[in-house]
Amino acid sequence: MESVKIVTDSTADLPADVVEKYGISIVPLKIFFGEEEYRDGIDITPDEFYKKLRTSPHHPRTSQPPPTEFVECFKKLANNATRVISIHLSGKLSGTYNSAVVAGSMVDIPVDVVDSQGASMMLGFMAIEAAKAAREGKQAGEILDTVEDLKKRIRIYFLVDTLEYLRKGGRIGRAAALLGNLLNVKPVLTIEDGLITPVERIRGKAKALNKLLEKISQDAARGPLTGAVVHSDCLEEASRFKKVIEERFEFRELYLTTLGCVLGAHSGPGLIGVVYYY
Repeated sequence: MESVKIVTDSTADLPADVVEKYGISIVPLKIFFGEEEYRDGIDITPDEFYKKLRTSPHHPRTSQPPPTEFVECFKKLANNATRVISIHLSGKLSGTYNSAVVAGSMVDIPVDVVDSQGASMMLGFMAIEAAKAAREGKQAGEILDTVEDLKKRIRIYFLVDTLEYLRKGGRIGRAAALLGNLLNVKPVLTIEDGLITPVERIRGKAKALNKLLEKISQDAARGPLTGAVVHSDCLEEASRFKKVIEERFEFRELYLTTLGCVLGAHSGPGLIGVVYYY
């Protein structure tokens, strides 16, 4: 019988209690303010990061973990497992997936590396579902099928206060078409084929949030959803939005989570998004 362990990276934005509950291993990406280096979620918390983001003279830079850090993680898991499934941030947004692939070729334990083609709780939910399947004793092939199936059903929609952070970080993708500082315009974005992609440019945050509700309603008829409201340094607003969603739609589970430091460096503060699947 295979014993499969699940690995993801810090951009999954998984709450700490969920990581512990499902025994998921997290490999952190790195963030730099000038010459200062931090491991995402370990050396710096999201709260500390957003404070620093507002005050630092340096625009933060980010970097994937080197293969050696994945090797260390995989070798440690090999003590209690026969196989590893490692699920990561879109390969079109980061070199993290490639680092994990290289590391997988350097260890004795078999490692299946999955490009989530997403970000934040998109890969977070893939890691949760994979961990659940592993606990049920499913084999690696079945777990990978579960993840690939979820990849087809999972959705993300989010709005940002400004596209400037995405532009500075070089992660703007197809949303470059929306660049421009029109007064009070909030770009609504998604991730398609691993790239940040525009949905609509809407004047006013309230209307933009209504667009997110409209998107959820298109899938809510399929049955109860599982999801998460994600925010970057706007907890009160995100909490209100979560309450609206809970009142309007049927969710099996709806998390509230903070966008981590690395993704926050590219989105900036003020992001509100929803990730869900039916």
